[in-house]
Amino acid sequence: MTERLYYEDSFLRSFSAHVVDIREGSRMGGVSTWQIALDRTAFYPASGGQPSDVGMLTATSRNGAILEIPIESVEEDAGESGGRIWHLTPKPLQAGTAIHGEVDWPRRLDHIQQHSGQHLLSAIFARELDAQTVSFHLGDSISTIDLSAAVIAHHSIERVERIANEIIAEDRPVTIRNIQRGEAEKLLADGALRKLPERESPIRLIEIAGYDLNACGGTHVRSTGQIGSILIRGTERVSRGLRVEFVCGLRSVSAARHDFDLLGRAAVVLSIGRNDLPGAIERLQAEAKASAKDRQKLREELASYHATRLAIEVMIEDNLRLIRRTFADRDREYVRLLASRVCATVPRTVALFVCEETEPARIFLACSRDMNLNCGEFLRNALAAHGLRGGGSADLAQGDAHKAEADKIIATMAENLRSMLARPHLVD
Repeated sequence: MTERLYYEDSFLRSFSAHVVDIREGSRMGGVSTWQIALDRTAFYPASGGQPSDVGMLTATSRNGAILEIPIESVEEDAGESGGRIWHLTPKPLQAGTAIHGEVDWPRRLDHIQQHSGQHLLSAIFARELDAQTVSFHLGDSISTIDLSAAVIAHHSIERVERIANEIIAEDRPVTIRNIQRGEAEKLLADGALRKLPERESPIRLIEIAGYDLNACGGTHVRSTGQIGSILIRGTERVSRGLRVEFVCGLRSVSAARHDFDLLGRAAVVLSIGRNDLPGAIERLQAEAKASAKDRQKLREELASYHATRLAIEVMIEDNLRLIRRTFADRDREYVRLLASRVCATVPRTVALFVCEETEPARIFLACSRDMNLNCGEFLRNALAAHGLRGGGSADLAQGDAHKAEADKIIATMAENLRSMLARPHLVD
Protein backbone atom coordinates (compact mmCIF):
# COMPACT_ATOMS: atom_id res chain seq x y z
CA MET A 1 0.00 0.00 0.00
CA THR A 2 1.08 3.57 -0.62
CA GLU A 3 2.27 5.34 2.53
CA ARG A 4 -0.21 8.18 3.04
CA LEU A 5 1.71 11.13 4.39
CA TYR A 6 -1.40 13.34 4.54
CA TYR A 7 -2.79 11.07 7.27
CA GLU A 8 -0.11 12.25 9.68
CA ASP A 9 0.25 15.84 8.49
CA SER A 10 -2.46 17.59 6.49
CA PHE A 11 -0.19 20.64 6.24
CA LEU A 12 2.63 18.79 4.45
CA ARG A 13 3.23 20.66 1.19
CA SER A 14 6.23 18.79 -0.30
CA PHE A 15 7.77 15.34 -0.04
CA SER A 16 10.21 12.93 -1.70
CA ALA A 17 9.31 9.49 -3.03
CA HIS A 18 10.02 6.87 -5.70
CA VAL A 19 7.88 5.67 -8.59
CA VAL A 20 6.85 2.06 -7.96
CA ASP A 21 4.50 1.48 -10.88
CA ILE A 22 3.00 3.15 -13.97
CA ARG A 23 0.13 2.29 -16.26
CA GLU A 24 -1.71 3.89 -19.15
CA GLY A 25 -4.93 5.41 -17.83
CA SER A 26 -6.62 6.25 -21.12
CA ARG A 27 -5.92 7.07 -24.75
CA MET A 28 -7.87 9.51 -26.90
CA GLY A 29 -6.88 10.78 -30.33
CA GLY A 30 -3.49 9.14 -29.99
CA VAL A 31 -2.76 11.00 -26.73
CA SER A 32 -2.32 8.98 -23.54
CA THR A 33 -2.85 9.87 -19.91
CA TRP A 34 -0.81 7.99 -17.34
CA GLN A 35 -1.29 6.80 -13.79
CA ILE A 36 1.76 6.85 -11.57
CA ALA A 37 2.02 5.02 -8.22
CA LEU A 38 4.52 6.18 -5.60
CA ASP A 39 5.84 4.43 -2.52
CA ARG A 40 4.67 7.42 -0.44
CA THR A 41 2.57 10.49 -1.18
CA ALA A 42 1.16 13.67 0.33
CA PHE A 43 -1.42 13.95 -2.48
CA TYR A 44 -4.93 13.29 -1.18
CA PRO A 45 -7.11 11.09 -3.46
CA ALA A 46 -10.74 12.00 -4.11
CA SER A 47 -12.79 10.43 -1.34
CA GLY A 48 -15.70 11.06 1.02
CA GLY A 49 -17.01 14.12 -0.80
CA GLN A 50 -13.58 15.83 -0.86
CA PRO A 51 -11.89 16.34 -4.27
CA SER A 52 -8.33 15.21 -4.82
CA ASP A 53 -5.22 17.31 -4.57
CA VAL A 54 -3.34 18.50 -7.63
CA GLY A 55 0.25 19.66 -7.96
CA MET A 56 3.59 18.80 -9.50
CA LEU A 57 6.14 16.00 -9.50
CA THR A 58 9.73 16.92 -10.32
CA ALA A 59 12.33 14.38 -11.44
CA THR A 60 15.88 14.55 -12.83
CA SER A 61 16.61 12.69 -16.06
CA ARG A 62 19.84 10.74 -16.67
CA ASN A 63 21.34 13.67 -18.56
CA GLY A 64 20.56 16.05 -15.68
CA ALA A 65 17.50 17.70 -17.20
CA ILE A 66 14.71 18.65 -14.79
CA LEU A 67 11.39 17.04 -15.66
CA GLU A 68 8.15 18.58 -14.39
CA ILE A 69 5.11 16.30 -14.37
CA PRO A 70 1.78 17.95 -13.50
CA ILE A 71 -0.60 15.93 -11.33
CA GLU A 72 -4.15 16.55 -12.58
CA SER A 73 -6.05 14.29 -10.19
CA VAL A 74 -5.44 11.49 -7.69
CA GLU A 75 -7.40 8.27 -7.27
CA GLU A 76 -7.33 5.39 -4.82
CA ASP A 77 -7.31 1.84 -6.10
CA ALA A 78 -8.80 -0.36 -3.42
CA GLY A 79 -8.81 -3.46 -5.63
CA GLU A 80 -6.03 -5.86 -6.48
CA SER A 81 -3.34 -3.24 -5.89
CA GLY A 82 -4.17 -3.29 -2.17
CA GLY A 83 -5.04 0.35 -1.64
CA ARG A 84 -2.45 1.85 -3.97
CA ILE A 85 -2.84 5.55 -4.88
CA TRP A 86 -2.57 6.57 -8.53
CA HIS A 87 -1.52 10.04 -9.69
CA LEU A 88 -2.99 11.00 -13.08
CA THR A 89 -0.60 12.87 -15.37
CA PRO A 90 -0.06 13.53 -19.12
CA LYS A 91 3.59 12.47 -18.83
CA PRO A 92 5.01 9.02 -17.94
CA LEU A 93 7.88 8.21 -15.55
CA GLN A 94 9.86 5.02 -15.25
CA ALA A 95 9.54 2.80 -12.18
CA GLY A 96 12.31 3.48 -9.69
CA THR A 97 12.57 7.18 -10.56
CA ALA A 98 13.16 9.46 -7.57
CA ILE A 99 10.73 12.39 -7.47
CA HIS A 100 9.99 15.49 -5.46
CA GLY A 101 6.30 16.23 -4.98
CA GLU A 102 4.69 19.65 -4.45
CA VAL A 103 1.05 19.87 -3.43
CA ASP A 104 -1.01 22.82 -4.72
CA TRP A 105 -1.13 24.51 -1.31
CA PRO A 106 -3.93 27.09 -1.83
CA ARG A 107 -6.20 24.29 -3.03
CA ARG A 108 -5.19 22.00 -0.14
CA LEU A 109 -5.73 24.75 2.45
CA ASP A 110 -9.15 25.50 0.98
CA HIS A 111 -10.14 21.83 1.20
CA ILE A 112 -8.83 21.60 4.77
CA GLN A 113 -10.97 24.56 5.83
CA GLN A 114 -14.11 23.36 4.03
CA HIS A 115 -13.86 19.76 5.27
CA SER A 116 -13.12 20.72 8.86
CA GLY A 117 -15.91 23.28 8.73
CA GLN A 118 -18.27 20.55 7.56
CA HIS A 119 -17.36 18.39 10.57
CA LEU A 120 -18.14 21.28 12.88
CA LEU A 121 -21.42 22.19 11.16
CA SER A 122 -22.61 18.58 11.06
CA ALA A 123 -21.85 18.18 14.77
CA ILE A 124 -23.77 21.34 15.67
CA PHE A 125 -26.80 20.43 13.55
CA ALA A 126 -26.86 17.01 15.21
CA ARG A 127 -26.47 18.39 18.74
CA GLU A 128 -28.75 21.39 18.53
CA LEU A 129 -31.46 20.22 16.12
CA ASP A 130 -31.08 16.43 15.95
CA ALA A 131 -30.50 16.83 12.19
CA GLN A 132 -28.04 14.18 11.02
CA THR A 133 -25.78 14.65 8.01
CA VAL A 134 -26.62 12.25 5.20
CA SER A 135 -23.98 13.37 2.68
CA PHE A 136 -21.29 15.98 2.06
CA HIS A 137 -20.02 17.57 -1.15
CA LEU A 138 -17.07 19.93 -1.47
CA GLY A 139 -17.51 21.98 -4.65
CA ASP A 140 -15.28 24.52 -6.39
CA SER A 141 -17.12 27.49 -4.88
CA ILE A 142 -19.84 26.11 -2.58
CA SER A 143 -19.88 23.13 -0.20
CA THR A 144 -23.06 21.37 0.86
CA ILE A 145 -24.33 18.96 3.47
CA ASP A 146 -27.64 17.13 3.17
CA LEU A 147 -29.47 16.84 6.48
CA SER A 148 -32.15 14.37 7.55
CA ALA A 149 -34.58 17.20 8.21
CA ALA A 150 -37.52 18.39 6.13
CA VAL A 151 -37.23 22.04 7.15
CA ILE A 152 -35.25 24.17 9.59
CA ALA A 153 -36.36 27.64 10.66
CA HIS A 154 -34.22 30.59 9.60
CA HIS A 155 -33.48 31.62 13.18
CA SER A 156 -32.22 28.06 13.90
CA ILE A 157 -29.88 28.25 10.89
CA GLU A 158 -28.53 31.55 12.23
CA ARG A 159 -28.05 30.00 15.68
CA VAL A 160 -26.07 27.07 14.23
CA GLU A 161 -23.88 29.50 12.29
CA ARG A 162 -23.28 31.60 15.41
CA ILE A 163 -22.31 28.57 17.53
CA ALA A 164 -19.94 27.37 14.79
CA ASN A 165 -18.11 30.69 14.68
CA GLU A 166 -17.95 30.85 18.47
CA ILE A 167 -16.22 27.44 18.53
CA ILE A 168 -13.87 28.61 15.78
CA ALA A 169 -12.99 31.67 17.87
CA GLU A 170 -12.24 29.39 20.85
CA ASP A 171 -9.52 27.75 18.74
CA ARG A 172 -10.21 24.29 20.14
CA PRO A 173 -7.60 21.61 19.32
CA VAL A 174 -8.42 19.19 16.49
CA THR A 175 -6.61 15.90 16.98
CA ILE A 176 -6.26 12.68 15.01
CA ARG A 177 -5.85 9.15 16.33
CA ASN A 178 -6.24 5.59 15.08
CA ILE A 179 -8.11 2.89 17.02
CA GLN A 180 -9.22 -0.68 16.45
CA ARG A 181 -12.69 -1.35 15.13
CA GLY A 182 -13.87 -2.96 18.33
CA GLU A 183 -13.06 0.17 20.31
CA ALA A 184 -14.75 2.32 17.64
CA GLU A 185 -17.90 0.22 17.83
CA LYS A 186 -17.99 0.71 21.60
CA LEU A 187 -17.65 4.48 21.17
CA LEU A 188 -20.48 4.40 18.64
CA ALA A 189 -22.71 2.39 21.00
CA ASP A 190 -21.98 4.80 23.84
CA GLY A 191 -22.97 7.77 21.64
CA ALA A 192 -19.48 9.30 21.71
CA LEU A 193 -18.89 8.60 17.99
CA ARG A 194 -21.26 10.13 15.40
CA LYS A 195 -20.80 7.50 12.69
CA LEU A 196 -18.63 4.53 11.77
CA PRO A 197 -17.54 3.57 8.23
CA GLU A 198 -17.80 0.01 6.97
CA ARG A 199 -14.10 -0.80 7.04
CA GLU A 200 -11.73 -2.85 9.11
CA SER A 201 -9.12 -1.59 11.57
CA PRO A 202 -7.57 0.79 12.04
CA ILE A 203 -10.28 3.46 12.24
CA ARG A 204 -9.03 7.06 11.89
CA LEU A 205 -10.82 9.45 14.24
CA ILE A 206 -10.97 13.25 14.03
CA GLU A 207 -11.80 14.96 17.34
CA ILE A 208 -12.81 18.56 17.95
CA ALA A 209 -11.93 18.92 21.62
CA GLY A 210 -14.98 18.71 23.85
CA TYR A 211 -17.45 18.78 20.98
CA ASP A 212 -17.20 16.16 18.23
CA LEU A 213 -15.66 12.77 17.48
CA ASN A 214 -15.98 11.38 13.98
CA ALA A 215 -14.34 8.80 11.74
CA CYS A 216 -12.80 10.35 8.62
CA GLY A 217 -9.88 9.91 6.23
CA GLY A 218 -9.78 13.51 4.97
CA THR A 219 -7.42 16.41 5.56
CA HIS A 220 -8.16 18.66 8.54
CA VAL A 221 -7.05 21.68 10.56
CA ARG A 222 -4.98 21.42 13.72
CA SER A 223 -7.35 23.68 15.64
CA THR A 224 -10.75 25.19 14.94
CA GLY A 225 -9.25 28.67 14.58
CA GLN A 226 -7.65 27.57 11.30
CA ILE A 227 -11.14 27.10 9.79
CA GLY A 228 -11.29 30.89 9.86
CA SER A 229 -15.05 31.36 9.70
CA ILE A 230 -18.25 29.67 8.52
CA LEU A 231 -20.93 31.37 6.45
CA ILE A 232 -24.17 29.51 5.67
CA ARG A 233 -25.27 30.70 2.22
CA GLY A 234 -28.71 29.14 2.05
CA THR A 235 -30.87 26.01 2.20
CA GLU A 236 -33.09 24.10 -0.21
CA ARG A 237 -35.35 21.06 -0.07
CA VAL A 238 -33.97 17.92 -1.70
CA SER A 239 -35.29 14.38 -1.97
CA ARG A 240 -33.42 13.16 1.11
CA GLY A 241 -34.13 16.18 3.33
CA LEU A 242 -32.59 19.65 3.53
CA ARG A 243 -29.46 20.79 1.68
CA VAL A 244 -27.34 23.43 3.41
CA GLU A 245 -24.89 25.50 1.35
CA PHE A 246 -21.90 26.93 3.19
CA VAL A 247 -18.40 28.34 2.77
CA CYS A 248 -15.49 28.43 5.19
CA GLY A 249 -12.25 30.31 5.70
CA LEU A 250 -10.96 32.31 2.77
CA ARG A 251 -14.01 31.27 0.74
CA SER A 252 -16.30 33.04 3.20
CA VAL A 253 -14.22 36.20 2.84
CA SER A 254 -14.43 35.99 -0.96
CA ALA A 255 -18.18 35.30 -0.80
CA ALA A 256 -18.78 38.24 1.54
CA ARG A 257 -16.72 40.52 -0.70
CA HIS A 258 -18.61 39.35 -3.78
CA ASP A 259 -21.98 39.94 -2.10
CA PHE A 260 -20.89 43.37 -0.86
CA ASP A 261 -19.75 44.39 -4.34
CA LEU A 262 -23.04 43.21 -5.88
CA LEU A 263 -25.02 45.23 -3.34
CA GLY A 264 -22.84 48.24 -4.06
CA ARG A 265 -23.35 47.98 -7.82
CA ALA A 266 -27.10 47.57 -7.38
CA ALA A 267 -27.21 50.59 -5.07
CA VAL A 268 -25.31 52.70 -7.61
CA VAL A 269 -27.70 51.71 -10.40
CA LEU A 270 -30.70 52.70 -8.26
CA SER A 271 -28.92 55.79 -6.83
CA ILE A 272 -29.62 54.75 -3.25
CA GLY A 273 -27.68 53.47 -0.24
CA ARG A 274 -27.04 49.74 0.29
CA ASN A 275 -29.36 49.68 3.30
CA ASP A 276 -32.20 51.08 1.20
CA LEU A 277 -32.08 48.22 -1.35
CA PRO A 278 -34.83 46.01 0.18
CA GLY A 279 -37.37 48.83 0.17
CA ALA A 280 -36.39 49.89 -3.33
CA ILE A 281 -36.76 46.36 -4.64
CA GLU A 282 -40.21 46.06 -3.07
CA ARG A 283 -41.27 49.31 -4.77
CA LEU A 284 -39.89 48.12 -8.11
CA GLN A 285 -41.76 44.83 -7.77
CA ALA A 286 -45.01 46.66 -7.01
CA GLU A 287 -44.48 48.99 -9.98
CA ALA A 288 -43.66 46.07 -12.27
CA LYS A 289 -46.80 44.24 -11.18
CA ALA A 290 -48.94 47.33 -11.81
CA SER A 291 -47.27 47.88 -15.19
CA ALA A 292 -47.91 44.27 -16.17
CA LYS A 293 -51.61 44.72 -15.42
CA ASP A 294 -51.71 47.92 -17.48
CA ARG A 295 -49.91 46.24 -20.39
CA GLN A 296 -52.31 43.31 -20.32
CA LYS A 297 -55.30 45.65 -20.32
CA LEU A 298 -53.89 47.60 -23.28
CA ARG A 299 -53.07 44.33 -25.03
CA GLU A 300 -56.66 43.14 -24.69
CA GLU A 301 -58.04 46.47 -25.89
CA LEU A 302 -55.71 46.43 -28.89
CA ALA A 303 -56.74 42.86 -29.72
CA SER A 304 -60.40 43.88 -29.60
CA TYR A 305 -59.84 46.82 -32.00
CA HIS A 306 -57.67 44.65 -34.27
CA ALA A 307 -60.34 41.93 -34.29
CA THR A 308 -63.04 44.43 -35.32
CA ARG A 309 -60.85 45.69 -38.18
CA LEU A 310 -60.21 42.16 -39.45
CA ALA A 311 -63.92 41.37 -39.30
CA ILE A 312 -64.63 44.44 -41.43
CA GLU A 313 -61.85 43.69 -43.93
CA VAL A 314 -63.04 40.14 -44.64
CA MET A 315 -66.62 39.76 -45.84
CA ILE A 316 -68.77 36.67 -45.49
CA GLU A 317 -68.58 34.56 -48.62
CA ASP A 318 -70.89 31.58 -49.04
CA ASN A 319 -72.06 32.05 -45.46
CA LEU A 320 -68.47 31.82 -44.13
CA ARG A 321 -66.00 34.49 -43.04
CA LEU A 322 -62.57 32.83 -43.25
CA ILE A 323 -59.85 35.16 -41.98
CA ARG A 324 -56.38 33.94 -42.85
CA ARG A 325 -53.34 35.95 -41.67
CA THR A 326 -49.64 35.51 -40.99
CA PHE A 327 -47.97 37.65 -38.29
CA ALA A 328 -44.20 38.07 -38.24
CA ASP A 329 -43.98 40.84 -35.63
CA ARG A 330 -46.50 39.69 -33.02
CA ASP A 331 -45.87 37.24 -30.18
CA ARG A 332 -47.78 33.99 -29.82
CA GLU A 333 -49.89 35.11 -26.88
CA TYR A 334 -51.19 38.14 -28.78
CA VAL A 335 -51.99 36.13 -31.91
CA ARG A 336 -53.86 33.56 -29.81
CA LEU A 337 -55.82 36.33 -28.09
CA LEU A 338 -56.59 37.96 -31.45
CA ALA A 339 -57.89 34.70 -32.92
CA SER A 340 -60.18 34.25 -29.95
CA ARG A 341 -61.43 37.87 -30.00
CA VAL A 342 -62.18 38.03 -33.72
CA CYS A 343 -64.34 34.90 -33.53
CA ALA A 344 -66.16 36.28 -30.50
CA THR A 345 -66.83 39.55 -32.33
CA VAL A 346 -68.81 38.38 -35.37
CA PRO A 347 -70.75 35.22 -36.37
CA ARG A 348 -70.00 32.64 -39.08
CA THR A 349 -66.26 33.27 -38.64
CA VAL A 350 -63.17 31.09 -38.71
CA ALA A 351 -59.71 32.52 -37.94
CA LEU A 352 -56.65 30.75 -39.32
CA PHE A 353 -53.56 32.59 -38.04
CA VAL A 354 -49.84 31.90 -38.13
CA CYS A 355 -47.31 33.47 -35.74
CA GLU A 356 -43.83 33.49 -37.30
CA GLU A 357 -42.08 35.44 -34.54
CA THR A 358 -40.15 32.30 -33.53
CA GLU A 359 -39.15 28.99 -35.09
CA PRO A 360 -41.19 26.82 -35.30
CA ALA A 361 -44.18 28.90 -36.33
CA ARG A 362 -47.35 28.56 -34.27
CA ILE A 363 -50.65 27.90 -36.08
CA PHE A 364 -53.92 28.98 -34.44
CA LEU A 365 -57.41 27.92 -35.48
CA ALA A 366 -60.49 29.51 -33.88
CA CYS A 367 -64.18 29.67 -34.76
CA SER A 368 -67.31 31.45 -33.64
CA ARG A 369 -69.75 29.41 -31.57
CA ASP A 370 -72.32 29.17 -34.38
CA MET A 371 -69.94 27.19 -36.60
CA ASN A 372 -70.23 23.42 -36.86
CA LEU A 373 -66.49 22.93 -36.36
CA ASN A 374 -64.34 21.30 -33.71
CA CYS A 375 -61.08 23.26 -34.00
CA GLY A 376 -59.04 20.89 -31.85
CA GLU A 377 -60.02 17.82 -33.85
CA PHE A 378 -59.63 19.53 -37.23
CA LEU A 379 -56.18 20.98 -36.47
CA ARG A 380 -54.93 17.75 -34.94
CA ASN A 381 -55.86 15.78 -38.07
CA ALA A 382 -54.53 18.46 -40.43
CA LEU A 383 -51.11 18.58 -38.76
CA ALA A 384 -50.93 14.79 -38.35
CA ALA A 385 -51.03 14.51 -42.15
CA HIS A 386 -47.65 16.32 -42.13
CA GLY A 387 -46.21 14.35 -39.20
CA LEU A 388 -46.89 17.21 -36.79
CA ARG A 389 -48.85 17.56 -33.57
CA GLY A 390 -51.54 19.97 -32.46
CA GLY A 391 -54.85 20.20 -30.71
CA GLY A 392 -57.01 22.17 -28.34
CA SER A 393 -60.65 22.89 -27.55
CA ALA A 394 -63.62 23.00 -29.89
CA ASP A 395 -63.36 26.77 -30.38
CA LEU A 396 -59.56 27.34 -30.18
CA ALA A 397 -56.64 25.09 -31.11
CA GLN A 398 -52.94 25.45 -31.86
CA GLY A 399 -49.94 23.54 -33.16
CA ASP A 400 -46.41 24.09 -34.46
CA ALA A 401 -44.88 23.81 -37.92
CA HIS A 402 -41.62 24.91 -39.52
CA LYS A 403 -41.86 28.38 -41.01
CA ALA A 404 -40.98 27.08 -44.48
CA GLU A 405 -43.96 24.69 -44.38
CA ALA A 406 -46.53 26.82 -42.52
CA ASP A 407 -47.97 28.71 -45.53
CA LYS A 408 -48.50 25.51 -47.50
CA ILE A 409 -50.15 23.80 -44.53
CA ILE A 410 -52.61 26.61 -43.80
CA ALA A 411 -53.43 26.97 -47.50
CA THR A 412 -54.53 23.34 -47.55
CA MET A 413 -56.41 23.85 -44.29
CA ALA A 414 -58.22 26.88 -45.72
CA GLU A 415 -59.37 24.87 -48.77
CA ASN A 416 -60.63 22.05 -46.56
CA LEU A 417 -62.43 24.47 -44.24
CA ARG A 418 -64.25 26.10 -47.15
CA SER A 419 -65.27 22.70 -48.47
CA MET A 420 -66.63 21.75 -45.04
CA LEU A 421 -68.26 24.96 -43.93
CA ALA A 422 -69.20 27.17 -46.90
CA ARG A 423 -72.93 27.07 -47.84
CA PRO A 424 -73.64 28.77 -51.21
CA HIS A 425 -76.88 30.79 -51.28
CA LEU A 426 -79.62 29.28 -53.44
CA VAL A 427 -80.90 31.52 -56.26
CA ASP A 428 -84.67 31.38 -57.01
